[in-house]
Amino acid sequence: MVTLTDWQRPFEEPILLPDGRELITLHDAATYITELPKSEHDAPEWQSAIEALMLVARGGPTMLARIGVMRALNRHEPAQQPRRKQVKSYRLIGPTS
Repeated sequence: MVTLTDWQRPFEEPILLPDGRELITLHDAATYITELPKSEHDAPEWQSAIEALMLVARGGPTMLARIGVMRALNRHEPAQQPRRKQVKSYRLIGPTS
C-alpha cells in the first residue's frame, strides 16, 4: 500500500526563523532542515522535528510538526520554568455557640 503525503499543507501560524524568514508549509520546514549543516541536522531535536514532519505529512495535525520545529529552533534557549501561583491561605472558622 502506498501512502500519499501532502507536504504543501500550511502550518496554522507560520514559523518565524531567526533570520526573519518564515516557514509556511511542511515543505518549507523540511527544506530548511535539509539545508542545515550536518552537525546541526544530526541533533536529537532536529531528528525529532523531522520525524514529526513525516508523520504530519501523512495526515497528522500540523501543530505536532510546528511544536517539533519550534523546539529544535529554540534548543539552545534555557527551558522556562512554569510560574507558580502564590498559595492562598485560608482561616477556618468553626461553628459559633
